Amino acid sequence: MIRPILFAIALFLSAAPAFAVNPDEVLADPALEARARSLSAELRCMVCQNQSIDDSNADLAKDLRLLVRERITDGDTDEEVLNYIVSRYGEFVLLKPRLSTRTMLLWGAPVLLVIVGGISLLVFARRRAGKPTGSPLTAEEQAKLDELLGR
Repeated sequence: MIRPILFAIALFLSAAPAFAVNPDEVLADPALEARARSLSAELRCMVCQNQSIDDSNADLAKDLRLLVRERITDGDTDEEVLNYIVSRYGEFVLLKPRLSTRTMLLWGAPVLLVIVGGISLLVFARRRAGKPTGSPLTAEEQAKLDELLGR
């Protein structure tokens, strides 16, 4: 009894992203629509932030989907469409950021900080290992220690 219900729920949820693109947005040419869908899957919804504009029901996502379709029907290549949207919204709109010096620095900075921190800890530990800690005993303290140890 419970398996058919779970199956129905899973089937319904698997089709949830398909509800985002409205029928009035779909292009008549299947090849252009496929291009629009693949580009929409690469663009981040600025409202939802962890969804593509293809999966989002937000008004801004709909506007971006329409913009992508408009640029495609005007004859732009996929790269030109992406460049146009990035020029308006910034690199954050891309779900998969482009490889550049800035992104390499962004992703490499934590690794670099861990390496620098490890090296400085190692240097600090080696310097400290050779030096005695504390101050030497006074004559009075040394005499008391000798008395306690029975020397």
